[in-house]
Amino acid sequence: MSADNQLTRAQRDDLSAIAAMIIPASDEYNVPGADDPAIQADMLATLGRDTALVRQALDHLRRLAGGPLAELDAAKRDAVAQEFRSSGGVAAATLVRVVLQCYYRDDRVLRSLGLEPRAPFPKGHVLEDGDWSLLDPVKARPASLRRA
Repeated sequence: MSADNQLTRAQRDDLSAIAAMIIPASDEYNVPGADDPAIQADMLATLGRDTALVRQALDHLRRLAGGPLAELDAAKRDAVAQEFRSSGGVAAATLVRVVLQCYYRDDRVLRSLGLEPRAPFPKGHVLEDGDWSLLDPVKARPASLRRA
């Protein structure tokens, strides 16, 4: 189930605000910030088992901010972020991991790092038809039979 249905509008707004603080957009490197709509959509679509901890982190963040994070001035927002970092525990760490994980799998970010946005296959991204030599080490192992 998408976290879009599990996070309130206020939580989604705070997620966007804290994501922008973690990774702001860069014109110099031509990359979006972590608050980019496509990256935010990826976060909401893939939260899965992390949803409860992310909700907990966002609720804690809202309590520290005394309201919406985006409505605070920059100095107050930074102070809240520092307090959140020191008192958020596992929930805060999970929130940061989710932001980083979704950000660094965005195609635009991968390209800016000089990577192609696809799986790295051997021999220059192409697996030659009929070349099964990569399986030779596996074939050389003794057979192992396990109960299913």
